[in-house]
Amino acid sequence: MKNVSSVLLGLTLVMAGNALASAQQMDQAPPKVLQVTREFIKPGKGGAAHDRTESAYVQAMARSKEPIHYVAMNSMSGKSRALYLAGYDSFEAIQKDNDAMNKNAALGAELDRDTVADGQLLDGVDQFLFAYDPDTSYRPSGDLTTARYMEFTDFYIKPGHMSEFNELAKMVIDANKKAGTSAHWVTYDIAYGGDNMVVVLSADKSMADIDKGFAENKSFETAMGESGMKKLHELEAASIDKSDSELFSINPKQSYPLEEWVKGNPEFWKPKPMMASAAKAASPAPATKTTP
Repeated sequence: MKNVSSVLLGLTLVMAGNALASAQQMDQAPPKVLQVTREFIKPGKGGAAHDRTESAYVQAMARSKEPIHYVAMNSMSGKSRALYLAGYDSFEAIQKDNDAMNKNAALGAELDRDTVADGQLLDGVDQFLFAYDPDTSYRPSGDLTTARYMEFTDFYIKPGHMSEFNELAKMVIDANKKAGTSAHWVTYDIAYGGDNMVVVLSADKSMADIDKGFAENKSFETAMGESGMKKLHELEAASIDKSDSELFSINPKQSYPLEEWVKGNPEFWKPKPMMASAAKAASPAPATKTTP
């Protein structure tokens, strides 16, 4: 949704987050319900240290062959944090997954131990549940096979002014269609964990996609026209209390991706073990953990 923010906010509209995805939903179409877990990382406790504790969760889920898949992302702007997104067909599906995991005592005990270790690195954790809004999404997709980055923007809507925001979104969609831009995004409305909040997510294959979005702003404004831009700003002022845009990088080491994504891009989602072995052979001394 790059062409929105430059118009609405003066910057590229980015929405990204933590993504856990169910095998039934995130293969192509966006999930109807999105569960987002956000972890705030203590200074100096990110990088390899956090990869190590999070990979313990991934290994435990894989050994248990759990059907709940998720995508992890690390912040490239704002406070140091990680997001984990899980998609579901419905709220009922969340209950079914939770009930199934609660019956697996061995997995539960292992995840409890992993949580204690991971907690040593964190300043805090919170969670959100969102509902998919197809009407304000544009060229949406749930396929992250080749994705590397996620742009994430949250809009806090003024009470009683959602209709103006929806009108604004329709104008932005129509202008992007007319201009033939590369813009694409998925919109979610907050269900639990906040009030009057709308989040927009846009996946990028590379940061060159972000450059392209900025370059397309002029064609977007031309398609909108002077009167359209004036109307757009009026709707923005009427409906949006505040907004925030952030950029995240997808972290395969902390993700439990769909098998389809792994098969489609194994070099990214599942780096070959031989890469780690080669590095170890080149340096017989114990490897030193580093934190980016």
